[in-house]
Amino acid sequence: MGADAKAPLLEGRTRRGATPAQTLGNIVVSIVGTGVLGLPYAFRTSGWLAGALGVAGAGAATFYCMLLLLDCRDKLREQEAEEGHDGNYTYGDLGEKCFGAIGRYFTEVTIILSQTGGSVAYLVFIGQNICSVFPTGGDEQLPRLSPAAVVLTVLLPAEAALSFIRSLSSLAPFSILADACTVLAVATVVKEDLQLLAGRGGSPFEGRSAFAGLWGVPFACGVAVFCFEGFCLTLALEASMSDRRKFRPVLLQAIAGVTVVYVCFGVCGYLAYGDAIRDIVTLNLPKIWSTAAVKIVLCIALALTFPMMMHPIHEIVEARLFPPGRWARRCRGGVERAAVQASRVAVVAAVAAVACFVPAFGEFASFVGSTVCALLSFVLPALFHIRVVGAAASAWRRAVDGCFLLLGLAFAGHGLYTVVARH
Repeated sequence: MGADAKAPLLEGRTRRGATPAQTLGNIVVSIVGTGVLGLPYAFRTSGWLAGALGVAGAGAATFYCMLLLLDCRDKLREQEAEEGHDGNYTYGDLGEKCFGAIGRYFTEVTIILSQTGGSVAYLVFIGQNICSVFPTGGDEQLPRLSPAAVVLTVLLPAEAALSFIRSLSSLAPFSILADACTVLAVATVVKEDLQLLAGRGGSPFEGRSAFAGLWGVPFACGVAVFCFEGFCLTLALEASMSDRRKFRPVLLQAIAGVTVVYVCFGVCGYLAYGDAIRDIVTLNLPKIWSTAAVKIVLCIALALTFPMMMHPIHEIVEARLFPPGRWARRCRGGVERAAVQASRVAVVAAVAAVACFVPAFGEFASFVGSTVCALLSFVLPALFHIRVVGAAASAWRRAVDGCFLLLGLAFAGHGLYTVVARH
C-alpha cells in the first residue's frame, strides 16, 4: 500500500509541507475513531484503575513504537543516501527492506486486516445505534429491527454506491466530519455522565471496582490498542511536515493529549453507569430527541467515512486482480472499469456479511486490537528495529525491542485463544 493510500487530511497551503499545528490535527484525526465510545465498557470489564493504566500503557507503547519506525527510516536514509533514494518510506517499504517481498506482503496483509476490522466495526456501530433510535420491539405488527437488517438493507446499498467514488481527496472532508461528530458524541456522553454523577451524591467511586479481575485487563488493553488507529500513517505524517525535526515533540503532544481524553472518558462513563454500561456507550443515552439526533448525525458521518476505511483494501485487491496492461490486451477500457467496480462492490458485500455475524462491538474491538493491531503496532516495529538498527542500538534498547516483540506476540496469541475458547 502506498503512502498516499490515506493521505494527511489537513494539507498545508504551500508545497513546503504541513505546519506543526496542521500535523497535530492530522495525527489526532488519524487516531481518534469509534473505538473511544467502547472504552467505558472496557473499564467496567477491567475496573476503572486497571482500565486507566491499560489505556495509558497502550498510549505510551504506541508512541514508543512509532519512534521505532522513525528510527528505522532514519537508519535506512543514512544507508541509502548515496543511492539517491528520496528518503520517504511506507510501512510496506520497511517490510521489504527488512525481509524482502515476504516482508512487504505480510506487512500489507496485516494493514489490510486492520483496515477490514475497522470497517466492520463501523458497520456494527452504525447498525446498533440505528436500532436504538428506531426500536420496533413494542409493536407486534412490525418485525424487530436488527443490526444485521440495517447493514444489509440500508448500509450495503449505500456503501456499494459510495465505493464508485475513487478520488481520496473527495472523501477526505467526510473523515474530518466524522471526527467532529465523534467529538460531539463524546461531549454529549460526558454531559450525561456528569449529570448522573451529580445526581448520585456521595463518592463517585462508591460501588465501582478499581480492579475487576486479572482476565479483564487484556480485554481493556485490546480495546485501548484498537482506539489508537492510524499507526501505519506515522511515516506519511512525518514526511508531510515542513520541518521534520519537530515531528517527535508534536507526536508526543498528540498521543499524550488523546490518552488523557481516553482515560477521562472511560473513567467517567464507568463511574456514571456502573455495571449497566453498554458496549457502545451511546446506547446508554436517554431516548430523547437530542441524543437521537446526535446518534443519527454520527451514523451518517461514519457511513460517509466508510469508503476511506475501505480505500486501502480496494487498492490491494485491484493491484492483484487488475495489474497494468493485462486487461488492456484482452478487452476495452469500459469493460475493465466495470470489472473494477464489480470487485469493489464484492469487497464491500463481503465486509458487510462479516459485520452481520459480529455478536458485540466491544468484544470485536478487543479482538481486533489484541491481535491484528498488536502485530501492526508493536510486533512489526520492534522486529524492524532489531533488523535495521541491530548492533548499532544499545543493549537496553535491544532488550526493550525484544520485550515488545515477545509481549506483542503473547498478547496477540491470548486474544486469538480467547475468541476460539469462547466459540
